Amino acid sequence: MGRLAQLAANPQDTTREEIYLAVASLYRVQGNHLNDRERGLMRDILQRLTRDVEMAIRIALAERLAEDTSAPNDLILLLADDTIEVARPVILRNPLLTDEDMLRLIAESDVSHQEAVAARPHIGDTVTAALAKSEAETVLETLVRNTTARISGTTYEVLVDKSRKFARLQEPITQRPDLPPVLASKMCGWVSDALKIYIVHNYPIEHAKLDAAMASAEHTLQSEPAPLRPTPAESAHKLVEKLSAAGQLKAGFLLRVLHQGQIDLFDLAFAKLLNLPLDEVRRDLYERGPKPVALACRAVGIDRCVFATVFKLSRQARLLKLVLTAADLQIVDGTFATYTKVAALEELQALADKG
Repeated sequence: MGRLAQLAANPQDTTREEIYLAVASLYRVQGNHLNDRERGLMRDILQRLTRDVEMAIRIALAERLAEDTSAPNDLILLLADDTIEVARPVILRNPLLTDEDMLRLIAESDVSHQEAVAARPHIGDTVTAALAKSEAETVLETLVRNTTARISGTTYEVLVDKSRKFARLQEPITQRPDLPPVLASKMCGWVSDALKIYIVHNYPIEHAKLDAAMASAEHTLQSEPAPLRPTPAESAHKLVEKLSAAGQLKAGFLLRVLHQGQIDLFDLAFAKLLNLPLDEVRRDLYERGPKPVALACRAVGIDRCVFATVFKLSRQARLLKLVLTAADLQIVDGTFATYTKVAALEELQALADKG
């Protein structure tokens, strides 16, 4: 053993790579039979040689030991602490690494090592809870995309809250079958309309709770109230006509300009899609209660789960009442369930004829 230490310090005719591999092989085979002093000496030799041995050699050793259950734990930890190219196969695949080892790596290593831990199959609750504290988006995204990771309800709360800031977390979180429905409902306050639709179709969420979640989130995004212009700007008319002629005036455009606070453009585009006068559409949206709004949404293809967004943001911009009562929600649900797109448009046209 002393001879190996001398060679490590002064290789002479033996390369450091050869010494490194010789010591690692001896440690792997004899590790369980070595005393504490000998084990400590071997670790010291390998640590001193690591910085001088080509990465390809260390990667080859890591690959060889990645699934070796008989290798000394110290040797596996030494490789796990190496640069990520060396550490990755060991972190991902070696069964000897414990939750305690993973927690130490998370606390002491860089983001690339944390990403490898997050991708490790079947990591437990304590490990995922530690990873969820990270502020590195790549670590969090790797974690939520790891379908075998066990994530507790408390950790999901942390991840869901962070999905407000890190949009890349939203889609993989909603795809997880173990996401608590109440947290899926909470996410409807800030995810895209497409994800809202996915959540509603895949989680048992009551519309009343969904609407409340969105209303709460939207309240924090209030913009300056927009005055009602009898005649929207000429540029708005030109844009709507151009989009309509190109076949690009669709429900998604309505939602986008509404979120951007362009309320006059929203009104004008809605009227164009419904083929109704602007004044009539404004009466439907702002003066006649929730049913005409629901009819208008149904007629242009806006989904029920997005209704609360349309209702509240449009009325907020006009300084109108935002609250939907339980009776209002029943009316809205019944409208979406009863009317086809064509029937909804016909009903709106009948309202216009009545004045």
